[in-house]
Amino acid sequence: MLDRINEILKQVEAFSITSKEELEQFRLKYIAKKGIITLLFEEFKSLPPEEKRQLGQPLNQLKEVAVNKLKAKTTELEAAATTPLQKPIDLTLPVVPHELGTIHPLTQVWEQIVEIFSRIGFNLEEGPEIETDWNNFTALNFPENHPAREMQDTFFIEGKEILLRTHTSNVQIRLMNRRKPPIRSIMPGRVYRNETISARAHCIFHQVEGLYVDRNVSFLDLKQTLYHFAKELFGKETRVRFRPSYFPFTEPSAEIDISCGLNQPTGCQLCGGSKNICKGTGWVEIGGAGMVHPNVLANCHIDPETYTGFAFGMGIERIAMLKYHIRDLRLFTENDVRFLRQF
Repeated sequence: MLDRINEILKQVEAFSITSKEELEQFRLKYIAKKGIITLLFEEFKSLPPEEKRQLGQPLNQLKEVAVNKLKAKTTELEAAATTPLQKPIDLTLPVVPHELGTIHPLTQVWEQIVEIFSRIGFNLEEGPEIETDWNNFTALNFPENHPAREMQDTFFIEGKEILLRTHTSNVQIRLMNRRKPPIRSIMPGRVYRNETISARAHCIFHQVEGLYVDRNVSFLDLKQTLYHFAKELFGKETRVRFRPSYFPFTEPSAEIDISCGLNQPTGCQLCGGSKNICKGTGWVEIGGAGMVHPNVLANCHIDPETYTGFAFGMGIERIAMLKYHIRDLRLFTENDVRFLRQF
């Protein structure tokens, strides 16, 4: 058996390993569970004590040589794989262009909105997209028979109690339940409505809502806040108007319109030179607003006799369409590189 051990030792030392495949062949042949050295150890167990004393040291040396060779070659091959090949540099070759990515237009508008409102004291708040009926509808003073509670308008997950939020107003409810006035926050986020996808509508879109609750908050505070926002985002010449409207969670309520410059000498700037968005009126709706309904304050355990507040909500896609003269809402979600490179 000693002669066999010496012969196998010569084979181990002479085994050429230049690739991972040869390394694996070496391991399987000598060190694996059914390898030659492992089988020698199994045979060694049945030898008489006298032979064990004679063969134990040579057999252990054989195993040590094989294992050390396996480790050394493994390290050598791994280092070779990570070391770049040293090739001469051809200085006459043209430079490889490095194309940098850009921030998505919706993200750009999102960040601009947050930045404008943060300068006048609004904090950023976020909330879950999967919501309960209470936070999405009931606490916001939606009556039980309101159309928004129907399947054709809302994505329900479990019965009529768990749903995908239809607006970010759910964050307002969670915020007022968690924190007492004064509250001054904006809530941007993704919302879902069961609508047919078209150039002007989508089942997934983004909103930003604002909430200000404190003592003696008035409708004038709301108007001045939105005047400031519109002029900061769209330019100093932008005009804002409020049209009476109705929302279950605000009273009084109003629609917010901004001027698109149709009647200006330079033409309809926000519509990109056409009347498709403003329909020839010179005004474009960007959202809704109003004074927080007393029932909503009461549902959140805020005394409506002591505190008042205003809330507003705007579609980020609509604002981005106006800012960048985009006429098809679907472009924001199609990930067309030709479109995204423009930003």
